[in-house]
Amino acid sequence: MDDTGVLRVVIAEDNYLVREGLRRLLEDSGEIDVIASVGNGVELLDAVRRLGPDAVLTDIRMPPGHHMEGIEAAHAIRAASPDTGVVVLSQHADESYALALFDDGSAGLGYLLKDRIGELEDLVHALREVRAGGSVIDPQIVDTLVRRRSAAGAASPLAALSPRELEVLREMAAGKTNAGIEQALFLSSSTVEKHVNAIFTKLRLPETGVHRRVAAVLAFLQSSSA
Repeated sequence: MDDTGVLRVVIAEDNYLVREGLRRLLEDSGEIDVIASVGNGVELLDAVRRLGPDAVLTDIRMPPGHHMEGIEAAHAIRAASPDTGVVVLSQHADESYALALFDDGSAGLGYLLKDRIGELEDLVHALREVRAGGSVIDPQIVDTLVRRRSAAGAASPLAALSPRELEVLREMAAGKTNAGIEQALFLSSSTVEKHVNAIFTKLRLPETGVHRRVAAVLAFLQSSSA
């Protein structure tokens, strides 16, 4: 990141039109400098090695296999360049993909659906969040889990959360701080803190841990695959 706070970002997307659209969208924000745009995982890893970006925005599926190249690249980037955050874009709301991304930890990683491309503020927020070592999970994935767990009834861990706590969990998944949740849900700081603590307690999360907020969401992702 330069002295003006502009993030240096590498984009990886095999569709040229989407790649160029993303580049222009991000650069028009005035907050992002796209220092490279590439079309596959090999080129992505090479660009990160050579240029040392603040963050990466990558498609989940790229040549040659069109499977989970973006997730594999994200793991490799975080292992070799822990100061570089990675946001993976996917068309899939299936939580198994998010689980695969966060398999070795959630720090500096984000998983957004491609529907989010048109929402510039969300994209920039996610890139800044992962650059700072935080994590972001697309709220639509949480919504999918909410519907599934609600249908499962009392046997589901989600059944222990109140409707308001579910709303707070959704905002947490989007990477929002308590202050951001206050604004989004029109709640007081003390009320948000109460709900957040209740979520942690009901999910039996440890008292310590930098990424408890994402762990709260991952608890549902993991239980869904059990």
